[in-house]
Amino acid sequence: MERTLENISDGKLYDIEDMVNADTKGCNGCSACCHNVGDLVALTPFDAYEIKSYLDISFDELIGNKITLRENNKVLLPYLKMQGEENRCSFLDAQNRCAIHAHRPNICRLFPLGRVYENNNFKYFLQVGSCLKPTLSPVKVSEWIGIQHYEANKELILIWHQLIKALAFRLKFVFDEKERQDIQNKLINAFYRIEVQEGEDFYAAFARVLPEAKRELGIL
Repeated sequence: MERTLENISDGKLYDIEDMVNADTKGCNGCSACCHNVGDLVALTPFDAYEIKSYLDISFDELIGNKITLRENNKVLLPYLKMQGEENRCSFLDAQNRCAIHAHRPNICRLFPLGRVYENNNFKYFLQVGSCLKPTLSPVKVSEWIGIQHYEANKELILIWHQLIKALAFRLKFVFDEKERQDIQNKLINAFYRIEVQEGEDFYAAFARVLPEAKRELGIL
């Protein structure tokens, strides 16, 4: 069966202040959603910044150890790295708990919710049956996601979504291997190695580098 929003959701779309049956009330040692998701959890620049800041390491120290770089539609992005025969997230500890839970990626925060993008906006949907718990409890979407500075974060996510779409379209017409790699490196350097200056937060730093980075990448 083709996977469509209708057959994987409860048929509803949710805003940030809506109630949704997504609360696991604690995972009780279950970490099923942290296995075999290496091709699903692409890190935004904000995700990577949160992780490296919390662990007090550089982006390059994360590569190979905790995250991996992979191509999707010719766009090179960092993804969570799966390890071992069980393909478990590299950030799971020995007790199957997330070692970066307070700073986990946005996609991890959402589960079992997902996003639907439309008209430069997005809403949330509930992925029915994706969590192994038989019963999920009502919770406000904002409480479930639990991210600070939500509006700034949402704006960054929307900008990033459009940027990656535009870059993927541009790379369709790049057939020279060296040119493609050069564009990929520019993306990683511009957004994942951002130096946040004194007096600014990551959102301000992202906005600061965005115009020049888009020019370098050759996208509007």
